[in-house]
Amino acid sequence: MQSIILILLSLLLAASESPARVEALLQPQDPNALRIAVVGDYGDGSQTEADVAALIHSWQPDYVLTVGDNNYPVGAAEDIDAVIGRFFNDYIAPYRGDYGDGAAANQFFPALGNHDWGTTAGEPPVPQPYLDYFSLPDGPGQERYYDMRLGPVHIFTLDSDPHEPDGVAATSPQARWLQDALAASDAPWKLVVLHHAPYSSGLHGSTTYMRWPFGEWGADAVLAGHDHDYERLDVDGLPYFVNGLGGDSRYWFLIPLPGSQARYNKDAGAMLIEATPDQMTFQFITRSGELIDSYTIDSAASNGAPLATQPPTQVKAPRPNPFLRPSQRQVE
Repeated sequence: MQSIILILLSLLLAASESPARVEALLQPQDPNALRIAVVGDYGDGSQTEADVAALIHSWQPDYVLTVGDNNYPVGAAEDIDAVIGRFFNDYIAPYRGDYGDGAAANQFFPALGNHDWGTTAGEPPVPQPYLDYFSLPDGPGQERYYDMRLGPVHIFTLDSDPHEPDGVAATSPQARWLQDALAASDAPWKLVVLHHAPYSSGLHGSTTYMRWPFGEWGADAVLAGHDHDYERLDVDGLPYFVNGLGGDSRYWFLIPLPGSQARYNKDAGAMLIEATPDQMTFQFITRSGELIDSYTIDSAASNGAPLATQPPTQVKAPRPNPFLRPSQRQVE
């Protein structure tokens, strides 16, 4: 019986959708575009995480965002530097860990995931190791949720965990803060980042309590994780992304939701966002450099409507993976 179950799970994984592969170099669509890498469900210290981190470094992004689950298994203080700073210390400031000098200014902006909430302290309880490790924009969320303007993009990072003291309902203090902050922003692009996906065809499925009216409030896209797969959905004209292939185990898909437009779970990877004041492109790329999905919004040409997706592209890293042992590296 166990063998049958394993076979069925393997078939489900193999059935996931993947586009054709085209050999080419990934080039910025605009040399002046802001580059943001987005990784999720990654912080387990594995070779897979190292591969994804090397991929992200090869893009030389201006910033790195996460959609949560930064510190497996339970968000403990003794693990956090080995699973985050070891791979991303050059984007973190102030960095007080053991793996490098850190960045001159902080370029690493995480979201809280359920695993990050595994170790708490205080009253009400908060994820203290996470809050101690990072220095994030302050505000009503006391670094659990926050916002920051990065060039033409305004990022609104939420805490979607049910333990959040300010609540996760659409009428909660956290939601009221988001609604007001979105309304006050004059940024060309407004992205909402959180862990639990409001819409997902994956194993965890949709987190319905996070189905806030993001589009009505002014968001241009929603980025999430939690399910260890990649999915792009269109819900009432608003793109939702699930980006949970950053290093931990992979999940299979269940029945695709209405609006599911791209699904993938065959290998680990991360997202690359390129943004100018007039255009924003989202790509999911595997650790081997395969472009799985590309989605572009052009505000000037189509008032925010998506353009046709770009042809698949093969990414070639400009330098060797620094996290492989010398014996594992191939000379090109």
